Formats: sequence, C-alpha cells, structure tokens
Amino acid sequence: MSMVAHSPPSAGPARRLVDGRRLIIGIVLLLTAIVIIAPVGVILIQAGSQGFGAFLGSLSTSDTRAAIGLSLVTALIVVPINTLFGIAAAWAIAKFRFPGRKLLLAIVELPFSVSPIVAGIAYLFVYGGQGLLGPFLDAHDLKIMFALPGIVLASMFVTAPFVARELIPLMTLQGNDDEEVAATLGAHGRQIFFRVTLPNIRWGLLYGIVLCNARVLGEFGAVSIVSGSIRGETNTLPLQIELLYHDYNTAGAFAAASVLTLVALVTLVVKLILEARIGEGH
Repeated sequence: MSMVAHSPPSAGPARRLVDGRRLIIGIVLLLTAIVIIAPVGVILIQAGSQGFGAFLGSLSTSDTRAAIGLSLVTALIVVPINTLFGIAAAWAIAKFRFPGRKLLLAIVELPFSVSPIVAGIAYLFVYGGQGLLGPFLDAHDLKIMFALPGIVLASMFVTAPFVARELIPLMTLQGNDDEEVAATLGAHGRQIFFRVTLPNIRWGLLYGIVLCNARVLGEFGAVSIVSGSIRGETNTLPLQIELLYHDYNTAGAFAAASVLTLVALVTLVVKLILEARIGEGH
C-alpha cells in the first residue's frame, strides 16, 4: 500500500499576520511617543528644571494666581450647570418619544461641530458693545463680554454636550423597565429619579462630569475671544500660558502648563477607573 506524505500547512500567512500586527503596534507606539509622550514629558521636565522653589515662585505670581482662580471659578459655575443640563437632556431624549426629539439631539451635539473661536465670535456679536444686545446691556450697565459672565457663557457652550453624550447611550441601553416598575409600585417622579435612574447612571454621570471639568479648565479658543485677555482680570490659565510664552517667560509658561498637564493626567486616570466601573455595571 502506497504511503502519501502530507506536507505541513504553510506557516507563511500566519507569519505575515504576526509581522503585520507587530508593525502596526510599532507604528502606533512610535506615533504615541512622538505626538503625546514627548510633549508631555518636555512640559513636566522643563517645569521642574529650575527646582521646586522656582516652580512655586512661577505659580505664585499675582497674574498666574488670578488666572488659576478664574479658571477654578469658571469650572465651579459651568460644570454644575452643564451637569444639570446633561441629565435633563439625556432623560428627555432617552426616556421619551416626542416631536422634535431628533432636533433636540442635534442641538445638544452642535457644539461638537462648531469651532470654539466661531462660538466666541457669535457671543461677541450678540452680547458685545456693538452686538445685538449691546445697547441694552450698556444702558443697564450690564457687562458680559470681557468679564466673567462672557467666559462662563463661552465655556458652557463648548462643554454642553459632554455629560449628555455620556448619559444618552447609557440611558437608552438601560430602557424604561426599572422606572415603569417603580411607577407601578406607586413611586412618584422624584423618587423614581433619585432611587432608580440616578444609581443606574452614576458612573456614566461622573465620567461626563470629569470630561466636562477638564475641557472647561483647558478651553482656549472661545474664551480668548470673549475674555479680552486682560492681565490679572480675565485671563484664564490657558490664556495666561500663552501670555507668559509671548513674554519670553518660559519658566512661568512651563510651570503654568504643567498644572493643566497634571489635570489632564489625573483626568485620564479617573476616566480609566470610571470606564472600568461602567463596564462592570454592564
């Protein structure tokens, strides 16, 4: 009886697949190092290059302290407002069907498609001295542009979608079953929200709040238009960094930039933790 030798299957395709995977991973890691890790590393290294005392000294100047304080005040105003807006918008869009629902969703997402600078100019044309409401505001001695209210409005616009966009898919996925059961058992609207809906969305809500806060602190484009960049008064921290850089105060610029960098790194860590908790919830 003749024996037919069977040659082992070629390892060529599998080998090429492995090589292609390694190449793609290598390219991603290289681009990550060049585009992300290197700039962040340079900021942190340069910020501490002259010692911790010089670093604190750069941050303790009156203009930089005022910029940090203004950024924090803006975040303390904007984040709670956009959190309430995001919860209300997500609740309406995900839990109910009504005429104009898709239009509302498009409006919520609008700031993602509009340049922050364009948004700032739009606010200037509405609330500025020569804008639509400018004469009325001047007649009543109300100052919005080049003051805290303008900075808050611009920051609210660019960060409005963050909480809503995290909650809408989550609420849609969860459906209305739990709320309907609670309503059947006699719970009213407030009880249903705080005892049923809110516990189910808490991690997604925190995720959206973290992202919203990080964007408020780092916003530059819209705020640069409406703030007027007045030293020590309407300069937020990103604007102060640009000012220090143009003043050739590189030590101060890197020190201020390191604050935003650390905020970004903390945000990244919190984001990963919340993503894991959201995944466990599913």
